[in-house]
Amino acid sequence: MTRLNKKWYGLTAGLLLLPIVAACDPNTAQAPMQTAPTEASPGVAEAPTTAPTTTAPTAGDQSIVDLAATDDSLSTFNTAVEAAGLAETLSGPGPYTVFAPSNEAFEAIPEETRQTLLQPENQEQLRQVLSYHVVEGNLPSTQLQSGEVDTVAGQPLNVQVDQGTQQVNVNDANVTQPNLQANNGVVHIVDRVIIPPNLAL
Repeated sequence: MTRLNKKWYGLTAGLLLLPIVAACDPNTAQAPMQTAPTEASPGVAEAPTTAPTTTAPTAGDQSIVDLAATDDSLSTFNTAVEAAGLAETLSGPGPYTVFAPSNEAFEAIPEETRQTLLQPENQEQLRQVLSYHVVEGNLPSTQLQSGEVDTVAGQPLNVQVDQGTQQVNVNDANVTQPNLQANNGVVHIVDRVIIPPNLAL
C-alpha cells in the first residue's frame, strides 16, 4: 500500500468513526423534548361540554289557563277567560275543576250574542257565565257523582254520571273529553256553553 493510499484509508476510517463517538458522548446527547404544562390536571381528560336537555312540558306542568291556551279546541274559551278577567284566578293555586266549552260549543251561540259577551262593558256578565263552569276542588271523572255541585258563581250544576258508560253530563252539556290534568286542577271539555239559570242571553 502506498503512502497516499494509507493516508486516504486512515482519513476514511476516521470519518466513519465520528458518528459512533458522537453518539456515545453523554455531552452531545439531546435532552427529551418537554411540552409546556397545561391547566388541566395530568392524566385527566376534560369532559365534553354538552348543552342541557329540555323536555316539553306536559299537561300536568301547566296551569288551567296555560292548558287552554295550548289546546286548539279551547281557543275561544281561552279568549273568553281573558276577556272576563278570570285568567289570574284560573292560574292560581286552586285547585279547580273546569267544564270548559269547546270552540264548537261557543259557535252554537248566535254570533251576535258571542260578540256582545266579549265586549268590555259586558265583562261581569261573561264572568258569571264562565264562573258557572268552575267548581272548587280537583274532581277527575272517576270522582264525579250524580247530584249537584256548587260552582264559584254561587249556583249549583247538576251532574249526571252514567255508571254503565261512565258518560258525564253537566246540566244539558255532555263531557266530550274528560280529565285534562293541569297543575292546579282538571279540565273536562263540554259540548255546550252552560248558561246560569238566572241569566238571559
